[in-house]
Amino acid sequence: MALDRKPAPNDLRAFWMPFTSNRQFKAAPRMLVSAKDMHYTAADGREILDGTAGLWCCNAGHCRPKITEAVQNQVAELDYAPAFQMGHPLAFELANRLVDIAPDGIDHAFYCNSGSEAVDTALKIALAYHRARGEGTRTRLIGRERGYHGVGFGGISVGGIVNNRRFFGSLLAGVDHLPHTHLPENVFTKGQPEHGANLADDLERIVALHGAETIAAVIVEPMAGSTGVLMPPKGYLERLREITRKHGILLIFDEVITGFGRLGSPFAAQHFGVTPDMITCAKGLTNGVIPMGAVLTSGAIHDAFMTGPEHVIELFHGYTYSGNPVACAAGIATLDTYEDEGLLTRAAELDQHWQEALHGLRDLPHVIDIRNMGLIGAVELKGIDGQPGKRAFDAFLKAYEAGILIRVTGDTIAMSPPLIISKAQIDELIGKLAEVLKAID
Repeated sequence: MALDRKPAPNDLRAFWMPFTSNRQFKAAPRMLVSAKDMHYTAADGREILDGTAGLWCCNAGHCRPKITEAVQNQVAELDYAPAFQMGHPLAFELANRLVDIAPDGIDHAFYCNSGSEAVDTALKIALAYHRARGEGTRTRLIGRERGYHGVGFGGISVGGIVNNRRFFGSLLAGVDHLPHTHLPENVFTKGQPEHGANLADDLERIVALHGAETIAAVIVEPMAGSTGVLMPPKGYLERLREITRKHGILLIFDEVITGFGRLGSPFAAQHFGVTPDMITCAKGLTNGVIPMGAVLTSGAIHDAFMTGPEHVIELFHGYTYSGNPVACAAGIATLDTYEDEGLLTRAAELDQHWQEALHGLRDLPHVIDIRNMGLIGAVELKGIDGQPGKRAFDAFLKAYEAGILIRVTGDTIAMSPPLIISKAQIDELIGKLAEVLKAID
């Protein structure tokens, strides 16, 4: 075989695409070739208004100058530095910047490369923390139905989306799940729903069944994103925090989606006024430019490991690319961009306009629910009998043809536009979506 052989540009066979209906895509490809601010450009030259911030990650929009320049300069100065027993200045600077905007009491950052790795890292830290304190019997992990925590074995074990779990055989043992909070009595709620705080009390049932001394951590998304945008009922997160603290169980917020301004605060923990023991983040950390994730932890968790001889490794965990210099440069420039443009709180300013526009779709064909908070929204459609997800996927295809990018999960349309979106662009996005909904069968 010739080593210099390259596939033709229109040969799509080799790439096995993630979370994609590969055969459908390759029969009618949707190629994005460039991006700027609120828009992608498709291969046919059309502008596509980004209604999803890429995959919930380009919070500051696309190809922002400060981030681009920082990455270019860093590649030329220090491309890579070993993360084990060595460091470089940007990793420490970014960690300080992250804990500065985190809730009070969250004091340390452990780097990884994605949201999936952040979740598995947080679960491992939870297990090791209890062992370090002499409570090694605490090995049970509690997730939630319809939760999404990435695609590592830890994440899919505590996660609760059926198709993400069913194909992969044995998962982690010793995992339980709380019930989801998607209740019919909360249909068409604006913001946090009234009903469902009592569902947090199921944690007491799990504690009674297994014993608090066996449970290491509870992990939830403060607002569940990938399952279809489910808001926490009023009082629900507060109740989880109360129960976990009562029983010495760590509480982990998976903020891979909600971190970095999505709800109008740096983190959802601040929006809801509930501080967990750990926060996982990624996506908006580098504005999607370079893969990076982090686990933000309380001082108490960190300090529990800082015992014994000083030359001994405290936590046997990490990644080759933990705190990669180029990723750190992107992260710092991203935080600068958020600060310069007030993006970490801008969703709060646009929340009312976004809500009114979104709920204006209520009476359109097939719409059975609408949910929103900050700059996140979901339009749930009535499914087609025997073809789950088909109606929403048809809407996705028609939306792309109409020049807007939306995301679908099951029969729910999810939207999370970049935080730089204008009111006029919100009206354009929702207006075009309205025409799509009128056109689908």
